[in-house]
Amino acid sequence: MQPSVLQPVASPCVQVCKLDARDICIGCGRSLREIAAWSSSSREDKLRIVEHARQRRARLASGNPT
Repeated sequence: MQPSVLQPVASPCVQVCKLDARDICIGCGRSLREIAAWSSSSREDKLRIVEHARQRRARLASGNPT
C-alpha cells in the first residue's frame, strides 16, 4: 500500500481580479492580504483561506456582503 500524498491546494483565483471597497476580490473572494500571502502560506493556511473565500462569495451571492 502506498502512503497517501497530499495534493497541493489549488488557488481559488478565477481571473476576475477586482477589489471591492473592503479589499476583497469580487472574483475569488479572497482579501488582498490573503492574495498576497498565498504563495508563502502553508497547506493548512491555504485550506483556511479557500474556505473563508467560499463563505464570502456565498454571502455576496445572497446579498449580504458583511
